[in-house]
Amino acid sequence: MKSVKGKTALVTGASSGIGAAFAWQLAEKGCHLIITARSKDRLEMTAQSIRQKYGVRVTVHAADLSDEQEPHLLYNKVIEDRLQVDLLINNAGFGKWANFLDEPLPIYEEMMEVNMASLVKLTYLFLPQMLTKGEGGIINIGSTGSFQPCPYVALYCATKAFVLNFSEALYGEYAQKGIIVTAVCPGNTTTGFFDIARANTKGMSFDPPERVAKDGLEALLKGRNYTVIGRSNYWQSLSSRFFTRKMIIRITGNMFNKKVNGR
Repeated sequence: MKSVKGKTALVTGASSGIGAAFAWQLAEKGCHLIITARSKDRLEMTAQSIRQKYGVRVTVHAADLSDEQEPHLLYNKVIEDRLQVDLLINNAGFGKWANFLDEPLPIYEEMMEVNMASLVKLTYLFLPQMLTKGEGGIINIGSTGSFQPCPYVALYCATKAFVLNFSEALYGEYAQKGIIVTAVCPGNTTTGFFDIARANTKGMSFDPPERVAKDGLEALLKGRNYTVIGRSNYWQSLSSRFFTRKMIIRITGNMFNKKVNGR
């Protein structure tokens, strides 16, 4: 995929943050949109603003991807609308910063459904459309946490490690068939993620979601299998190559223990 102009992109988690930034930047490039998230009102407001500014088609379908049936229902709605998805952006996701047993099990089950299962399902459902055309793209949002185990953020970072490995494996299968799958791995980003995670962010630096969307789209259009947002985050992602895994566990554990438990 060399350009998104005139194409149609499906963006999950598009009501705010990174998802909304992707929607706006795609529309600026002349890409039509299908946007989804749980909040229909916020989606409608975003859609109206984008239509007025860029004149592209924006279709709204509210969906709660923690429901295991929702990806199938969303796919059926897109088919009923007779739309072709050329670019899929699996952005929806959430995390928790906590001692593992301090969160109830249903929260972790929901996290796995949103961060991994729905991503796999949507990829499986929409990839055949792209193969029929011999062109397409999939952006899966990972994290700098994709590259190492993170005590006190254990499940979230494990789901993002899955996203990275799954994305790169599919890149290996489908790049030669015209489908680019890119894992986009941002660090701290100014979104509502940290409010949901109940994270202590004192002293941390952040990138704006617009940078994540811009660099992510550029990576896809250049045919890259993954990209890490920001130079310092990139060097951090390489740490597991220079230290033993036990050392990485100790380093990340000490850092997040201070953030979660204050010690």
